[in-house]
Order: sequence, then structure tokens, then C-alpha cells
Amino acid sequence: MKVLIVFYSMYGHIYKMAQAVAEGAKEVPGAEVALRRVPETLSDEVLGKMGALEAQKALAGIPVCKVDELAGADAIVFGTPTRFGNMCGQMRQFLDAAGQLWAKNALVGKAGSVFTSSGTQHGGQESTILTFHVTLLHQGMVIVGLPYAFAGQTRMDEITGGSPYGASTIVGGKGDRMPSENELASARYQGRHVAAIASKLTQ
Repeated sequence: MKVLIVFYSMYGHIYKMAQAVAEGAKEVPGAEVALRRVPETLSDEVLGKMGALEAQKALAGIPVCKVDELAGADAIVFGTPTRFGNMCGQMRQFLDAAGQLWAKNALVGKAGSVFTSSGTQHGGQESTILTFHVTLLHQGMVIVGLPYAFAGQTRMDEITGGSPYGASTIVGGKGDRMPSENELASARYQGRHVAAIASKLTQ
């Protein structure tokens, strides 16, 4: 049972969450987990001006995902930062190239899930995940969220990401806040939950 985690991370926040999703998925017996990043669309010059080059270098060891790889997975967990309440352009471009998979019904019946990040507490985390779900539904995927069985969603002692739609992290206005332990725990739970459901779907 193959779980593919496909993400875009500009400053490393989504990468940290992706690693936690992978940790959770690996806890499910029989799960083979792979991390992939979507192609970058910005030049090094632009990334340098945005202060993202160092974070991008840290991702150099993660293979760039090929669209065809999606068809070989039993579950796909997508990670994207929020851009004006929606997925980032890099992820959108990658998904827009998956038309041939749609034409072949190649993703129908596979488990699909999404996690995200935003700069602020109300920066569009939920709308990003929900609008991402629309693409997965068009591909015929089975949507998997983050159930309230993960009790960290109901915490009131800290400002934290996470909703029934998927795990998330709040990075702060300057991007200097990395995922909290509660947010990482939510990502691990989601990874484990997706893998468990995918295991049932493949029986």
C-alpha cells in the first residue's frame, strides 16, 4: 500500500508538516511512504529576493514529483501553503498537468487528503483545503480529513492550526514560527488516518 506525500514548501514550514505526515503514515503496517515536491516555478533570483533560497536548498534531496507517479499511489496527501485563501501557484500548475490522469480515471477511488499553512490564524487555512478538495473530487478521489478523534483540535491553551478538513500550521507574519508540537501531532495523526483508510480501500 503506497502513500505519496506531494508538497510545496517555500520556507520549510510545509516540509516540516510533510515529514510529520510521513511519520504517521509509516506507523500503519504495510505502508510504503514517499515524499515528493512539486516543481518550482520561480527563478532563483526571485526566490533570493523573497529570502527563500536557503530553505529551497534544504529541499534539494527531495525528488521532484512526476504527474504519472500519482497513478501508482493508493493514497496521496497534498501539502500547500495558503495563497489568498487558495493553494499556491506551484501546486495549481502541477495539478493542472494531471488532465491525462483524469481522462483515464487513474485516480478514482484513491484516498486524497490535504494539509496547509498560513501566515495568520485566520489566513485562509480552511478555504485552502476545501477548495483543494474540489480538484480531488473531480479526479474521483475519496476525501480524508482530520477527524475530531484528534483531540488537539479542541485545545484552548494555545493558538494552533488544524481543522476537520486537515492539519495546518500558523507561521506568523514574518514566517518565523515553525510548526508547534500540537500541529505536528495533527499532521502525524492525519498521515496515519489516511494510510489506515487507504489500507482498507485496497483490501
